[in-house]
Amino acid sequence: MELKRVVVTGLGALTPIGNNITEYWEGLKHGKSGAAPITYFDTSLFKTKFACEIKNFSANDYFDRKEVRRLDRFAQYALVASDEAILDSGVDLNVVDKYRIGVIWGAGIGGLETFQNEVIDFAKGDGTPRFNPFFIPKMIADIAPGNISIKHGFMGPNYATVSACASSANAMIDALNYIRLGYSDIMVTGGSEAAVTQAGMGGFNSMHALSTRNDDPQKASRPFDANRDGFVLGEGGGALILEEYEHAKARGAKIYAEVIGGGMSSDAYHMTAPHPEGIGVIAVMKNCLENSGLKPEDVDTINTHGTSTPLGDVAELKAIKQVFGEHAKNININSTKSMTGHLLGAAGAVEAIASILAMQNSLVPPTINHETADENIDSELNLTLNKPQERKIKVAMSNTFGFGGHNACVAFKSMEDE
Repeated sequence: MELKRVVVTGLGALTPIGNNITEYWEGLKHGKSGAAPITYFDTSLFKTKFACEIKNFSANDYFDRKEVRRLDRFAQYALVASDEAILDSGVDLNVVDKYRIGVIWGAGIGGLETFQNEVIDFAKGDGTPRFNPFFIPKMIADIAPGNISIKHGFMGPNYATVSACASSANAMIDALNYIRLGYSDIMVTGGSEAAVTQAGMGGFNSMHALSTRNDDPQKASRPFDANRDGFVLGEGGGALILEEYEHAKARGAKIYAEVIGGGMSSDAYHMTAPHPEGIGVIAVMKNCLENSGLKPEDVDTINTHGTSTPLGDVAELKAIKQVFGEHAKNININSTKSMTGHLLGAAGAVEAIASILAMQNSLVPPTINHETADENIDSELNLTLNKPQERKIKVAMSNTFGFGGHNACVAFKSMEDE
């Protein structure tokens, strides 16, 4: 069976450094940090008092009062990002076959704020189980793709992928395969997360996973730097419209890039820590290369998982050296988490979008906040430190890994020569 080609025809983003695609790209290319003191709740008793929150966002600007009450923030972000992507794609929803349009969406946690607030309210009561009737529908991770589907009448495949921080990358790979195999013409895919809550911050603090650089939040997310001390929690959403190539061409759609493949693997090692030699990461990048029909020397850029944790950054770069050999020194390696923070289940989508925009603009966004070299990291690797670098990009890869040892890698190819 000959696989169909799949292209990206629409993008949408709601991130800590920009509330739409244009703003997001401006933030990326200028090395903007999205980190700031938390505004959602009192952090006086928390070890970490900052995060990468969405700025200047009001749900009332996008939804009526009834919808606001029924939507957790992660679902709001999903709808806003996907609406932008659908509009950007230029697809006429009045003429397409909606049975052949699906939604696959990633969320690592889902409605954490809703769960937290309902339990707190219950604990304050007299023990009578009085819960909001929208508690469960607001909380569950699959309500995000469900709401996107309901809003637009998409009747194709519809579900959520949950693989911690790899969730939206897994969603993209599933969406890619539905189109490749001929089951769908268009897929709305991506991910969203809204875990900047008391429960989210408290839980990650208890694991010693978060940076505690409270005196200088904007410089806290510092992948590959010797003085990195953990990730910075972010929130938001990213959406991509994937479309069968001939279908897109027939309607005269603009095409951002071709999705040429994806790989998945498992570390099978530890609940939260990466394998020190990066064996699962080696496997996922090899799987992606094979699935994409690429040779290692074809790859120009890699947007790493690069969370700014002591163990993870080193293991990932070791794996890149193992897979790409001498060519690793020719690759622009970066981590856009240095700017956006870690969006958990939405990370794969927003970082894939960053890779596509880098390809479109022939400019690799920087890894900001790097001050001190880590002796455990090969100094010959080009980590795109502190300022963007101009480069013609034909092939870009994006890595995303999650607690539980879940690894996903997606590859994109420029359509400029077609």
